[in-house]
Amino acid sequence: MLDVVFLAMFAVVPVLAWSIYLVRNKRNYALHKRVQLALGIILGVAVLLFEIDMRITGWRDRAIPSAFNVEGSMNDWIEYALAVHLFFAIPTALLWIFVIVRALSKFDSPPVPNAYSRTHRFWAWIAAFEMFMTSVTGWIFYYLAFIG
Repeated sequence: MLDVVFLAMFAVVPVLAWSIYLVRNKRNYALHKRVQLALGIILGVAVLLFEIDMRITGWRDRAIPSAFNVEGSMNDWIEYALAVHLFFAIPTALLWIFVIVRALSKFDSPPVPNAYSRTHRFWAWIAAFEMFMTSVTGWIFYYLAFIG
């Protein structure tokens, strides 16, 4: 699952950028909605399976061969990278749920701009930034723990 999530995050960032392009430049609100719902569901399932896998098998044993795995050291870059990643990942998950649920309740079907659009845009940009940072910090953690 580690490898699947690592590779999935390479797809998420460009798909997210494409979805933002759809709504900003093409005014294709319906496709933007479908893409965001698909991303939300796919990421939700992936994170759930990933967390189950990590709780059952753990990640520390897999990180033992890493050159960055210095047991008991104050310079444990792997632990630091994980902490930074979680700093972004946990709020991102909650924020995405918030943005999607609010959008579903505030926009008509098919979606069109309305009084909630400005608020949605504000929170959606924060969620997109958080997702980008979750991806980048996840890649750094993955490199330090499992490749380095």
